[in-house]
Amino acid sequence: MTTGAPFGQRLGQAMQDLGPLCAGIDPHRGLVEEWGLTYDLAGVEKFALTCVEALGGEVAAIKPQSAFFEVFGSRGLALLERVIDGARELGSIVILDVKRGDIGSTMGAYAEAFLGADAVAPPDAITVSPYLGYESLRPAIDLAVANDRGVFALCLTSNPEGASVQHARKDERSVAASIAEGAAQDNASARESGHLGHVGLVVGATVGHAVQDLGLDLAATSAPILAPGIGAQGATVSDLTSVFGPALPQVLASSSRSILRAGPEMPLIRDKARAEAEEIRTILGPR
Repeated sequence: MTTGAPFGQRLGQAMQDLGPLCAGIDPHRGLVEEWGLTYDLAGVEKFALTCVEALGGEVAAIKPQSAFFEVFGSRGLALLERVIDGARELGSIVILDVKRGDIGSTMGAYAEAFLGADAVAPPDAITVSPYLGYESLRPAIDLAVANDRGVFALCLTSNPEGASVQHARKDERSVAASIAEGAAQDNASARESGHLGHVGLVVGATVGHAVQDLGLDLAATSAPILAPGIGAQGATVSDLTSVFGPALPQVLASSSRSILRAGPEMPLIRDKARAEAEEIRTILGPR
């Protein structure tokens, strides 16, 4: 069962309508307890569903972090399914942060679990790890296309440890550049039609001049660019211009803790998200 329009087109429209902001739902212990909730399944349920109600339909995308639900076993996964379904029903694109990466039939099984026509509570897109080789992602990419969904491949991540792998070079080409080139090839038809593609890239807002230094032509990829790192990780909205340059129209800035710390009152969470979306829209310009 497809969703009716290619992922890149749907995401681009959401970014135009609601602003280029992706709000994370990360119910880790510290945030849950800051809200005055107990860190158990009931507390995480209250936290997560409050976020869905506050943010669904208010931001272009919502990004639940799977690990914070998986820690509660099958009951946590059942809650995650409710979060995904609820956010989509309210009108937000859902990007599930699972960072899956494997080879052959195992990657195919991951793809079926999250992107398949029979997936339970499928998100609109998932994050994937290409560090077994870009082509190891093929089962997920192909299934995403077939079902009008998307993937976001880790390219230049916001954590400083990532540079040891992503900046490495072979034949003068960095690992990050090879991932961006793979995305560009997969997004060729979208580029020709003037839309965002189904293969996105994760490029942190904290990477400074690495995009330029490593020779990445992000604008040529037609990839939606998920840009974490704003707020708690140290990047500011104004950093987006210097980091992404001509690729700014493709950027979907991701913010989690700075929005969630406005809780637990739903109006305050919603107002914080709206303010961040407007600030980002002002910097990035109209879509």
